[in-house]
Amino acid sequence: MQQFRILVAWQPQSSGDEALEVAAWVARTADVTIQCVTTFLRPWPSPAMSKLGSTHKKWFKKETERYTKAVAAKLNDVGIDRTQWAEPVAVIADGTSESVMLTQAAHDFGADMILLGSKAAAPKGRFLPGTTADSMLHSSPRPLLLAPRLPKLAKRGITRVNVAFIGQDTDESATTTAAELAAAWGVPLRILALSPDGFGAPPVSESIKPSIDLSHEWRENALAILDRLRSSAHAAFPHIDITCDIGSGNGWHGALDVLKWKKGDLLCFGSSPLGAFERVFIGSQTSEILPHVQVPVLMIPTRGKEQ
Repeated sequence: MQQFRILVAWQPQSSGDEALEVAAWVARTADVTIQCVTTFLRPWPSPAMSKLGSTHKKWFKKETERYTKAVAAKLNDVGIDRTQWAEPVAVIADGTSESVMLTQAAHDFGADMILLGSKAAAPKGRFLPGTTADSMLHSSPRPLLLAPRLPKLAKRGITRVNVAFIGQDTDESATTTAAELAAAWGVPLRILALSPDGFGAPPVSESIKPSIDLSHEWRENALAILDRLRSSAHAAFPHIDITCDIGSGNGWHGALDVLKWKKGDLLCFGSSPLGAFERVFIGSQTSEILPHVQVPVLMIPTRGKEQ
């Protein structure tokens, strides 16, 4: 089975342990190696740190030891076996930018994905990005696994991989990656087309005919795209069970709510490159959808040299 290296951003002072709970959920399905990271944000540059000399080094070593003990206790609490712990299992990154530190820590660890918890203000079962997560969603060159607050997770781990596209934005590499995950974990794949009701409605006229015509046209296009993506995925992975579905309802909440979700569902979204670098670029539509998703989400960047 393919091994996945997961870097979990977790702080002992955080209000929730959803990131570690989702890590344990993935660990029940996949062969994983997990490392936790926390950050020490300093307002001064690196040259100033050298002036502190051995005093800073001793302090940093003690903080790392304390953090390692806290991580070990939590990993035991959530049921992650010691054979799935990295060496070292915990690291502290220090610098002037938290998102840069996490990106560098992921590079150093060779992480396949970075796992981020939700903002404390998020409703139960939902994900809201904090400042760092929001920055990572726009800049991370690696996949981001987003853990909703107080998630309801299947005891068996991941039982189905879902991949969704919005409108005409069909990143086939995201579908391929989702299919690879489903094949590696021995679970079904569901390909989804998402759209809220009411798009195409005229701003002044009360006529609903143009809106209905556009809805019908979108549905026909969505079905054609779903059929094409399913055929491509089946050709590459003939042994996995692949289904397709359309989510359309009142707003993004309605579009997602009309679909049946399970505690073992993982939802994947594709992303596009930003500028000359291949990095996660989260579009406005995806930003609007994320607060309504009730399962863990994997943001998959366009494949490139960092993957």
